Amino acid sequence: MKLFGSYTSPYVRHCRIVLAQNNDTFEFIPTDYSQSAQQSPTQRVPFLHDGDVQLTDSAAILRYLRERHQQPFCDNVADFDLFCLANTALDATVNLFLLERDNITTKDSPYLQRQYDRIHTILKELNERDWPETNQYSDGQLRLACFLSWAQFRERIQLAEYPNLQQFLLGMNNQPWFANTHPALS
Repeated sequence: MKLFGSYTSPYVRHCRIVLAQNNDTFEFIPTDYSQSAQQSPTQRVPFLHDGDVQLTDSAAILRYLRERHQQPFCDNVADFDLFCLANTALDATVNLFLLERDNITTKDSPYLQRQYDRIHTILKELNERDWPETNQYSDGQLRLACFLSWAQFRERIQLAEYPNLQQFLLGMNNQPWFANTHPALS
């Protein structure tokens, strides 16, 4: 099994966490923008090759990895909604981050300002929730944690504004399989 991606990608990190949790043997192949543009129709990471199986999206990869071990992937609609909500915030944050690298900011576009507002509306909503203190986390919770950790690493959000989410991430950082995949360790 080969997982293509970057160590800093939160999407890739989620896949790496599931692989680590299940003690799966895999080869990690560091992949940059030009390589992913050539090797994946989505032109992004992660993508996975496992024999005849070739997957091009982290959600599909996660489902595949979970099914290999008879584990649920977002086993109820509430968890799937959390996964999608975290993904929406993550996608918007990544896009704003990459656009800023090209000197395009929210000041340049009302649409980009809506993306920024979307991120913080989602964070505010999620901060109102109670978060578990457990060793068993769902894929929705894992996706949220990967987003929060990456967004802090890239200095996109300040979790002090969201104390419940800050506490949730602190708890996740105590899990070795989460802490050992932090983007700063690459």
